[in-house]
Amino acid sequence: MKQFPENFLWGGATAANQFEGGWNEGGKGVSVADVAAFKDPKDLNDVHGNCDITDEEIDAALKSDDLHLYPKRHGSDFYHHYQEDIALMAEMGFKVFRLSIAWSRIFPKGDETEPNEEGLAFYDAVFDECLKYGMQPLVTMSHYEPPLHFVREYNGWYDRRSIDFFLRYVDVITKRYKDKVKYWLTFNEIDSIMRHPFMTGGLIESRFPPEKFEEVCYQAMHHQFVASALATKITHENIPDAKVGCMITKLTYYPYSCKPEDVLASQQAMRRLYCFSDIQVFGEYPAYLKAHFKQAGIHLQIEDGDLDIMKQYPVDFVSFSYYSSSCAAADAEGLDLTSGNTVVAIKNPYLPSSEWGWQMDPTGLRISMVDLYDRYRKPLFIVENGLGAKDVVEDGKVHDAYRIDYLRGHIQAMYDAIEEDGVELLGYTTWGCIDLVSNSTNQMSKRYGFIYVDCDDWGNGTFKRIKKDSFDWYKEVIATNGASILK
Repeated sequence: MKQFPENFLWGGATAANQFEGGWNEGGKGVSVADVAAFKDPKDLNDVHGNCDITDEEIDAALKSDDLHLYPKRHGSDFYHHYQEDIALMAEMGFKVFRLSIAWSRIFPKGDETEPNEEGLAFYDAVFDECLKYGMQPLVTMSHYEPPLHFVREYNGWYDRRSIDFFLRYVDVITKRYKDKVKYWLTFNEIDSIMRHPFMTGGLIESRFPPEKFEEVCYQAMHHQFVASALATKITHENIPDAKVGCMITKLTYYPYSCKPEDVLASQQAMRRLYCFSDIQVFGEYPAYLKAHFKQAGIHLQIEDGDLDIMKQYPVDFVSFSYYSSSCAAADAEGLDLTSGNTVVAIKNPYLPSSEWGWQMDPTGLRISMVDLYDRYRKPLFIVENGLGAKDVVEDGKVHDAYRIDYLRGHIQAMYDAIEEDGVELLGYTTWGCIDLVSNSTNQMSKRYGFIYVDCDDWGNGTFKRIKKDSFDWYKEVIATNGASILK
């Protein structure tokens, strides 16, 4: 009988900024997510703008208590439903639950010297509830939610002091939860600082000269790399048996044709992603990124000891999100474009697309796993994968066969990569296992979960939880360790 490896970690994933709610309760400070306004996307540019925001827009958001215009303030209201939600995950048989700690719930402004005890106690309760069911928490330290005060007063991660602020937070949470959390991720999709500098790096683009903004992003990135290495060090000191991983957006690009120029274009696109995991695994800037810095006239302020720190404290495993694949070409003129995870890219004519234009490609997941494992020879962890769709409630039920089909194909590809390609995979957490607010557009109607949340794009609804057909399907997959669907 075909099955996944013993002790494989099946589960689901969320993020505090999209799921938690309780934005002004329990002493929590305002984060960048709390000022992100709802968008009703009409085209690709609406779906994948750079999520920038001006100080004037932030001022307007801070004057408003509106939960409708700023939907990440309510999310899925996990803050008040965590016991119910974790019980539902346990019913599915989750071995692991990926979630993030909201930095601004622990240090409301980001620069305080003492943490917020009420925030710490909330996560104590959440982790205790997970452990009650034998469910391991997988905790992301920073997932698109820097404290807003830290952003506005210090220009976020561009300021060198960001490292110390973050490490104080890391030291507090790893000491507090040392007996409750073994698996940690430092920064979610750390590469996205180049695509979404505000929500990832706390950078307000209008504050910087346009011609210097790429350098600003890379400088903030450098500070995050130093912080990630030191966070790995601190976590291992506070929790000797802990495992700390990096996390990247796995953007998989195929050459649009076999024309050598298209092959080169896809290789260069992949390098722009891999540099972020290369640095956290190998502990040094790759030659190709240094070459880009030289060609673009980018000069980073690197202090003595930074490079030694990055080299000395690499991550233990590599985690990533994977939803779809795209194509790359030397010349995209006249080619169809389509949406993907945080990017717009060339459409692959051989693949079907989701309602949001994301091209569904299970084989691409296997290719991604092989590429990453061959490159790094470290365990992998798929911490985001899923299908966003407009689910409909009919007679109190949600029939989401399309989601089951998507997940079945990707789980089969995972198994093939393990069994046929020798990839070491720790676990798999589907994205948005309970419906939550989508990231770039702040929509609720783009749903991923096994559990429907009665809330629309404007925050209207009862927030009642409803099991979808995929709930029982995934429950059986976990119970049989994959055997129920493997061919």
